[in-house]
Amino acid sequence: MEYRICEKPAFRFVGVMARVPMQFEGENPAIAALAGSITQEQRAEMHQLQDVEPIEVVNVSWDSDTDFQTESGTLTHLIGVLTTVREAGAGLHVVDVPALTWAVFPSDGLFPTAMQQTTAAIYGTWLAEVPYELDGFRMFSFARPRKDGTAYSEVWVPVRRQG
Repeated sequence: MEYRICEKPAFRFVGVMARVPMQFEGENPAIAALAGSITQEQRAEMHQLQDVEPIEVVNVSWDSDTDFQTESGTLTHLIGVLTTVREAGAGLHVVDVPALTWAVFPSDGLFPTAMQQTTAAIYGTWLAEVPYELDGFRMFSFARPRKDGTAYSEVWVPVRRQG
């Protein structure tokens, strides 16, 4: 499984946030509704605040009722950007992220299927085969969709060396 490890200093996620039902496959209607709720003012502010790589609109998931192990319950989901700015307006939420090591998994294929399969492989097989363990459950991803229904995407998972 292709991946790279990178260190990232502390930063913040800024965006819109909601509790949504856990869904492993297909488009999650609650996340689609959250995306549809973003106002032009919020979009403009997020664009201005964006100053940490990757410079992308990201989807961030954490605080799952089932630790992401079963397709039940809810999780906290944020759609936003990475920034060093401490405060945001326009009804945006700010979530602090400490300095961490990240495993980054690229994927290219049908969207969202390829990205969801990558995520399943991270939790289902990759973690059992490498000298890393999860360092919290605040993972994020982004996708660059194409007109043909495919997308390049990356899944970022916080990790630490075992032991």
